[in-house]
Amino acid sequence: MSSPEPSTAEIMDAMAAVGTAYFHDFAAVVSRHGLTSVQAKTLSLLRRPLPMRGLADRLVCDASNVTGIVDRLESRGLVRREADPADRRVKNVVATEEGHDTIHRIRAEMHTTRAALDALTPDERAALYGLLGRLRPAMEAPHA
Repeated sequence: MSSPEPSTAEIMDAMAAVGTAYFHDFAAVVSRHGLTSVQAKTLSLLRRPLPMRGLADRLVCDASNVTGIVDRLESRGLVRREADPADRRVKNVVATEEGHDTIHRIRAEMHTTRAALDALTPDERAALYGLLGRLRPAMEAPHA
């Protein structure tokens, strides 16, 4: 006999619990690196240069808040601002080599999250990644 299909509310509760546990692991590690969660989240978003406005959208905060976040990261040598080659009025934020190294170290030190993911079989990891990939576009879409 198969188990009953979980309700949408049950799935949402499970996602929230995993997200909360991930956030706690992330926050504990980033604090050991002398960063706030928002500063580390900013670094994690900078796989490629992003304009200040784009960062504000992804961080769901006001552009003036992003200025302060970027100022603090820049003072530590983790990011730099560059003029956008297509529009020199736009400032892109770029992670420095030290910024990339820092976010890689943070992820490596997230032992609780890594242990949970390492407990999955290769097929389970692939299935989870595929499902997250399907959910992500709809969940990251701007809300009207």
